[in-house]
Amino acid sequence: MTTSSYIKDYPRPQFVRDEWTNLNGEWAFGFDDENSGERDGWPSQFGGDRTIIVPFSYETEASGIGEPEHHRQVWYQRSINIPEEKTGKAVILHFQAVDYVAMIWVNGCYVGRHQGGYSAFSFDISSYVTFGESNSLTVKAEDSMDAAQPRGKQRWTKDSFECFYVQTTGIWQSVWLEYVHPVHLEAVKMTPDVDTRRLKLEYQIRGDLDSEDIRLETIISLKGDRVKQFSLSIDRAWLELDIDLLHEMNGPWKMSYWTPATPHLYDIEFVLYKGDEKLDHVHSYFGMRKISTRDGQILLNNEPIYQRLLLDQGYWPESHLTPPSEEAILQDIDAILAMGYNGVRKHMKVEDPRFLYWCDVKGLLVWSEMAATFEFNDLAIQRFNSEWIEIVRQYYNHPSIITWVPFNESWGIMNVAKDRRQQAFTESIYYLTKSIDPTRLVVSNDGWEHTVSDILTLHDYVETGEEFRQRYSNKDHIVHNKVAFNKKKYAYADGYQYSGQPVILSEFGGVAFKNDAGWGYGNQEASEETFLNRLKGLHEAVKATDYIVGYCYTQITDVQQEVNGMLEENRKLKVPLEAIKDLNHP
Repeated sequence: MTTSSYIKDYPRPQFVRDEWTNLNGEWAFGFDDENSGERDGWPSQFGGDRTIIVPFSYETEASGIGEPEHHRQVWYQRSINIPEEKTGKAVILHFQAVDYVAMIWVNGCYVGRHQGGYSAFSFDISSYVTFGESNSLTVKAEDSMDAAQPRGKQRWTKDSFECFYVQTTGIWQSVWLEYVHPVHLEAVKMTPDVDTRRLKLEYQIRGDLDSEDIRLETIISLKGDRVKQFSLSIDRAWLELDIDLLHEMNGPWKMSYWTPATPHLYDIEFVLYKGDEKLDHVHSYFGMRKISTRDGQILLNNEPIYQRLLLDQGYWPESHLTPPSEEAILQDIDAILAMGYNGVRKHMKVEDPRFLYWCDVKGLLVWSEMAATFEFNDLAIQRFNSEWIEIVRQYYNHPSIITWVPFNESWGIMNVAKDRRQQAFTESIYYLTKSIDPTRLVVSNDGWEHTVSDILTLHDYVETGEEFRQRYSNKDHIVHNKVAFNKKKYAYADGYQYSGQPVILSEFGGVAFKNDAGWGYGNQEASEETFLNRLKGLHEAVKATDYIVGYCYTQITDVQQEVNGMLEENRKLKVPLEAIKDLNHP
């Protein structure tokens, strides 16, 4: 476990600095249903008449408002005090997520705009603030019910329906300030190579690099022991370096790999100097791990791994998409591990970076999935592309993420089975993802109607284990489009065919238990005994199907009207966690 960089509630645990200010808490707030706030001067003379607790969206009880009705425009305002001793520093304003368009003003001056509900963004506000005084920070968020907007499980109608829930509007993840030297590290991309025991580092530096005396020191350690330390001169904003991680102080050094059983993490520090002056100091970490496929198997560090995943939509009753606390994140991860699962498929949501940090630390595998659009047009393509690139780049360094899932069940690409344009879109996203990140697996369309994909994933909510055994008895029928899933969906889109990819059942189960108010897949079960017997039959049937190399059960918790979780929405147990763990034994 890495501890040197850990700061409780730090919003971005993969890139840690000591000088920061958390801006979560009470803000002034207002609805702007007439969209008149800009015209009426709200950026300088705020006109909102409410308060809200950031980072919770106004739809949630945790925000202090709790109104589920949709409002297209909402505003936020608070004062920020920039200490006088920070004069000369660059003041960076960070937003982990604002749904969907955010516009920022500081002291009435327009700073910038960001579009995308699930990706983080930042602005340098140094030239807009007055050091040693109180400054006004104003945010306008615009959201819509547009189905061409990447929205995931957020409803686009007045009322929730099926598996679509109350929308999330505005700020829904942490807001914070950092104080850095004008010359500082903006990002470091870290790519481990298990086969050669090397680490590729791509440094991105912001600021004036005219000086010939700027150098960057990198320090790598494992469990407190120094592994590698080196310096290099900096003369450009983007720098690549490939380093050898063989340590020979006491003979050949044995590499420590990241796995679910042994989630070894290397601490890494980046220290930027100008002469003897320290300009920047960043703490991070990485894991030496490789994900690949061979002969129908998925390999972790060149060894087959059977994935026992749990679908996780990341909703809480009081705060919806926003984790109510870091303790709540840990509670979910610990419950998943206690149930015998070794990973999660994070469904229709890009999760809080603190969740991914604890997955890295505790060894929980993650499939990271993009929020879907529900229309296909040029605008949807543009929005999806832009936000997806940001997400893949921002979460690249997390070793727990082993699979990218840009599309699910043909949502937003409803005619992909036959429409060549939609097929081309999925191919373009597959290859775009691979161009940024060739180290992970990519699933083109989770569930069915695959185009180009590293895994063949299937969704099937067949009700009993016996039905499953009969249905999956002939692999050729499954993979060669002779068996239909959900309303005549087949494994591959027209023009594509199976070529030996690993097969994973990435959604199944979804059994509802003891709740007449909501819905699950198939019949509800009335007793703990019948619930566990049905789950046992399904799990045993899946594990007995030799060409299936992993599964993902739906799901960890109930979510609003969907009551098919292993736990209730408030995380109360339905059955003992040990009973679920027994189902996941090899």
